Amino acid sequence: MLSNIKIVLVETSHPGNIGAVARAMKNMNLKNLVLVTPKQFPCADATARASGADDILSSALVCDSLQEAVADCSIVVGTSARCRTISWPELTPRECADLLKTEAVEHNAAIVFGREHSGLKNHELDLCRYLLRIPCNKDFSSLNLAAAVQVVSYELFVASGQDYEVTAGDKGKGLLATAAQMEAFYEHMIEALTDTGFMHPDKSKSVMRRLRRIYNRARLESKEVDLLRGILRMSQGNKKKG
Repeated sequence: MLSNIKIVLVETSHPGNIGAVARAMKNMNLKNLVLVTPKQFPCADATARASGADDILSSALVCDSLQEAVADCSIVVGTSARCRTISWPELTPRECADLLKTEAVEHNAAIVFGREHSGLKNHELDLCRYLLRIPCNKDFSSLNLAAAVQVVSYELFVASGQDYEVTAGDKGKGLLATAAQMEAFYEHMIEALTDTGFMHPDKSKSVMRRLRRIYNRARLESKEVDLLRGILRMSQGNKKKG
């Protein structure tokens, strides 16, 4: 899917924006960057802003017209922050990703982004089958070019179903404890809290109901339950020794 999608930038005026777009694309595993008459490219500013996505820049295709850029595409989606007098079928980034999830498997597709300050002209939108608009604050709807590409690219990446690099907080995450493991843990807890004198049998129901709520919210992993039961066993052993 992603290999059949082009990100097309029309008459980009600042080369740094081209580099930032390349970085956004590489984050989301998009590789096909097409530039229509960029004001300045290649350029050191573009390379600097790419922050390591140099391969996207080096393979970028430069075209003299939008017609040339999308000539081999069956689906062309134009982006705009402005309402147009003539209406196009409109898509959100997520709806666009859902569409391309099936259509871009066998067909080439292009998502076209216009000039930083004025967007796409009407005759350029005439080449587009759909109009993509990013929902945002109606009183401040102007997105930076790279930010707009990042939003759309993210939805495409998620829709593609590809594996992704987990964040530091997710690394090493284990399997959640089963219902049976949790019930055994709660039974053990009742026993341990009774042994240590913390809980009296006549009040066990109300206390355990609150404790259940605490641990159910925590969504304990299997290994975490084992750890807690080890603590309970240790506390029971120390109580018996005393």
